[in-house]
Parts: sequence; C-alpha cells; structure tokens
Amino acid sequence: MKIKFYAHASFRLEADGIAVITDPYTPGKSGFAPINEAADLVIMSSRTDDFHSDPSHIDGSPTIINALELPADGAVVCGIPIRGFEAYESRTFDYQAASGRDPDANALYHFTLGGLRVLHMGDLGNPVDPAQLAELAGQVDILLALTGAHATIPLDDLDTAIAAIRPRVVIPMHYWHERGVLKIEKVDAFTQRFPAGQVTRLDTTEFEITPDTLPPPGEMRVVVLQQAR
Repeated sequence: MKIKFYAHASFRLEADGIAVITDPYTPGKSGFAPINEAADLVIMSSRTDDFHSDPSHIDGSPTIINALELPADGAVVCGIPIRGFEAYESRTFDYQAASGRDPDANALYHFTLGGLRVLHMGDLGNPVDPAQLAELAGQVDILLALTGAHATIPLDDLDTAIAAIRPRVVIPMHYWHERGVLKIEKVDAFTQRFPAGQVTRLDTTEFEITPDTLPPPGEMRVVVLQQAR
C-alpha cells in the first residue's frame, strides 16, 4: 500500500488498483491547497465539516461515502469492506462561542486495503467509547491518529486508545501546520510521548508499506509524514 499525506486528516491510500482518499478538507477555509488528484473512493467522517467533507477538488468520478451513513455492520464499497463507528466532536470545546453551533456527529472508520487494516479517527473529540475499543482491539494495522488535541481527542485519551487497539503503525494527522488556520498542537506534542527510537520522521509526503513490512506483533512505530498540500 502507498500512503500519501495531503493535509489535516486527508490521505491517499492506494493498493490493488484502488485509490482511497480520506476526509478531504475545503481548500479555502482550511488554508490547504486543493488535492486535484484522482481516487476511486472517497470516505468522509461526516458531510457537515469543512475540514473533513469536501470532495469537490478530487479528480475523476469517485464513489463518495459518508461513514456515518454506513449500516451498523458495515458495507463493501469498490471491493473494500468499510465500517463506521459513530462519534462526536468534543463535548467540552465551546463550539457555540467559537462558531455558533453545537458539536457535530462524525465517525471513525475502519477499512481493509492491500491486506492492511486501517482505522481513521475522523474528527473524534472525546475518549473512544469502551465498547468500540473492545471491537477494534487487535483489528488495526495502521491507525491514522488525531494528534492536535484541541477540539479533538485529548492526548492522554489517545494514549489509552492506542494501548487498547494495539496498532502496528500510527500515522499522526490533524495537527498544527503553518499553512493551516486551526490553533491546535504541533505533532511534537504527540511524538514526544514515545521513545525517540519508536518514531520515524520521513522527509517525504508518502511511503509504502505491506503486511510483510509491518512491525512485528506486539511492536508499534509512529511514522510522521511531510504534508503535501
């Protein structure tokens, strides 16, 4: 599988002739450049968030899925099994003061591509539900993890989720970048919680991983990608 980090919570994952793009942001409002690349499938954690649900700048004619609208036991789309886990934006962050609205529902979503099981954390703003943690435990190879803290899952609660889910690779997302408009934590706030030898910082926007090149069972690596947009 090839994994490319665009910006914020948006990635392109490609394997077996299928390209998936996650949580595309709105370019103007987010501060990030348009993606302007093609995909077969776009998965969004909701339809209501400018930072997670704008497929207008994805090329081609992709199938677009809102993870909140999937059946409870998931569905197979473009040959890819996908399941959503309902969540909410932070119930402690004051959205009324910040933007005049209430917290929105969104979803974590789990899918399998290229023999690898991926969990995208959507825009979760609270601890992961214990029942969801129990279902996801041992079922995730690659975790696309929210690491900006403010208005998303607190880092202490993220630590708890990682310990319960036991992913083999964690890729940080949704953290501060100079081109972005959100005042959230830098990625270092997350990576400094791990021994230096457990963190790989790449000078590229993408990398390739297969089931054979995952860390051994019981081990985990944090892989930080450069931002492409």
